[in-house]
Amino acid sequence: MPHSGAHTRWDIKYHLVWIPKYRRRVLGSLPKAEYLKWILRRLAAEYSFAIVELEVMPDHVHMFVEAPPRWAPARLMNIIKSITAREMFRKFEDLREQMWAGALWADGYYVGTVGDKVTTEAVRRYIRDQRKELPELDDGRAPEAP
Repeated sequence: MPHSGAHTRWDIKYHLVWIPKYRRRVLGSLPKAEYLKWILRRLAAEYSFAIVELEVMPDHVHMFVEAPPRWAPARLMNIIKSITAREMFRKFEDLREQMWAGALWADGYYVGTVGDKVTTEAVRRYIRDQRKELPELDDGRAPEAP
C-alpha cells in the first residue's frame, strides 16, 4: 500500500543484507543478535522507516524495510552500519577483540528493491507504450541528430 508525505506518494521496499568484516561469525550469541535487533528497531522509529522482516544470522543480517524516498539505500546503510557498530562495540567489549581491525561491518552490502504488484516488465511496458496511450501528446518524431 502506498504511503503519503506532504507532496509525495511512495511504495519503496528494500531487501538489505550486510556482513561483519571478514564474514566473522560474531553475531551468533542470543544477547548480541537481540541487542542488534533492538538497535535496528530503534533506528527505524528514529529515522522513519519500517522494518517488515528482520533476521540476524551469525555471519550476516537480512532486513526488509519500507523507506520513504528521502532515504537512498546508500544513506540508509551508512546510518545503520555506523550506529549499530558504535553501539555494539560499546555494549559488547569482546567484539573489539574479535574484530581487531576496529570495524564491525564489511564495506559492502546487498540491496534489492521489491514491488508488491508492479513488475519490472510492467514498468518497461508502461514506459514503452506511453506514445500509444496518449497520441494527442505526440507532436511527431524527433529530428535526426546532426
